[in-house]
Amino acid sequence: MKVRIETAAMDALMVRLFDTIDETNMAWVIAANQALRNAFGNILIDLVPSYTTLLLHYDCQQLTHSEAIQLIHKALSGLTPVDTQAGELHDIPVWYDESVGPELPLVAKRAGLSVDGLIEQHCNHDYCVFALGFAPGYGFMGLVDEAIATPRLKTPRRKVAAGSVGIADRQTAIYPLLSPGGWNILGRTNVPLFEHAKRGEPLFRPGDKVRFRAISREEFEADGGDTTPMEERP
Repeated sequence: MKVRIETAAMDALMVRLFDTIDETNMAWVIAANQALRNAFGNILIDLVPSYTTLLLHYDCQQLTHSEAIQLIHKALSGLTPVDTQAGELHDIPVWYDESVGPELPLVAKRAGLSVDGLIEQHCNHDYCVFALGFAPGYGFMGLVDEAIATPRLKTPRRKVAAGSVGIADRQTAIYPLLSPGGWNILGRTNVPLFEHAKRGEPLFRPGDKVRFRAISREEFEADGGDTTPMEERP
């Protein structure tokens, strides 16, 4: 890990820890997140961890640009990684079916697998939540096995159903609400990712792990899942 600090705005700094995406980064990113929150205290406005960086937004009326940089270096001096087992493991049931996951056969064919083989491959790894973004509760997860990694769609859909589970390159994610999107959709889950009225926060946090579990249509329907087929095709 090599700390580099870049100016993002007059009151924001980008703290860059790594150059490449790797699951082992998260132990350091989460440790840095905790250290910076402790160091900045009420001077901190927001702190957003991601794959290789943290975006730090601070109150520039309380701290100058140079003071903020010095405080970051001091907070991260002698940093040690956290226990990556501390994050929560989420079990996410998914109904994998072409009607709600139109790219399921295409991704399988591209990987040289049967549809069942692709489903098994997607379910056999605990994915790390690297970052939250795009939409409330949307967790960018990885890393997907290179064998099933698939580029984004050339033409994004205007509508992707809430709960849609997809792959883009070596990332996987769940759409928390109806929105545009260009990922390869494999199936659908009924697990709510963001319910502000109930929890006030997203289900996932950076550093958490997610395990997908294949279920039948009957199980999906019994849990209140929406079986409406994906209408729009790329």
